[in-house]
Amino acid sequence: MSRRTALTPRHLTRTGARLSFVYLERCTVHRDANAITAEDADGTTHIPSATIGTLLLGPGTRITHQAMSVLGETGAAVCWVGEQGVRYYAGGRALTRSSALMEAQARQWANPRSRLAVARAMYRLRFPDEDPSGFTRHELLGYEGRRVKDCYKAQAARTGIPWHGRKYTPGDFTSGDAVNQAVTAAAQCMYGIAHAVVASLGCSPGLGFVHSGHELSFVLDIADLYKTEIGIPLAFDVAAEDEEDVGPRTRRALRDRINATSLLDRCVDDIKLLLPSTASSTESGEDRDVVTLQSDGGHEVASGRNYGGPDVDLETTW
Repeated sequence: MSRRTALTPRHLTRTGARLSFVYLERCTVHRDANAITAEDADGTTHIPSATIGTLLLGPGTRITHQAMSVLGETGAAVCWVGEQGVRYYAGGRALTRSSALMEAQARQWANPRSRLAVARAMYRLRFPDEDPSGFTRHELLGYEGRRVKDCYKAQAARTGIPWHGRKYTPGDFTSGDAVNQAVTAAAQCMYGIAHAVVASLGCSPGLGFVHSGHELSFVLDIADLYKTEIGIPLAFDVAAEDEEDVGPRTRRALRDRINATSLLDRCVDDIKLLLPSTASSTESGEDRDVVTLQSDGGHEVASGRNYGGPDVDLETTW
């Protein structure tokens, strides 16, 4: 194991080409070559690790050190979640080796004007028929709230489902009616998908432009980009078919919709559009695997060298 050459980003499957997520529960996850295996009472299933965007580990799962090793090598995000993927407990590392997007995110976030500009750009992505250029933050929130309410009403009229408002009690998934359960299930899945993409690109989940004060603020921002276009309509469709097993059916339907619409690719493109990097297009991609040192005037110099002696090109030995 110690002699195996580590994979570089160039060897890995790109984020947009991977499965959105794989959910496992009540099984043992192990490794077989470059695949992971899920073993339960029904047998053993092999899953190519390089094709996984996010592996969701539900209750009753055990995972071996070797399985985590191959998942880390192939850049798959691993999240420990509650039953049926409803709650998020912990997650793993990023797919990218570059900090370019995180640095761009930090620059945009640190300046109140650019932070508002990104919030307006997010609104424009969601509602392209409206120009938010002059909106204040309060106006953005008001217009967004009205557009979401209108979306709920329109989907209720389209599907014929009675709609009495959004109702969700944290920790009690079954407290709402069927359509509210479907909306909650879709939202939870979209948070997981957004988190997987945000993490794989090396962005900070906590530096949000609309949401604030939470470790997943930016994840919530990205997930909301697709709420009225994908999440809410799909939830009403599922609830209109049948009120039984709404949660699992919503998750499966959303998984299929994500794959059919190449949503992972779109998430990647949208984040890069919202957070333009000052690095070149080749440097800002996921295949960059270079560590540099910051110098004066915004310049970067090579790492792995000692700049304290008379020979500034002297390489360190460690």
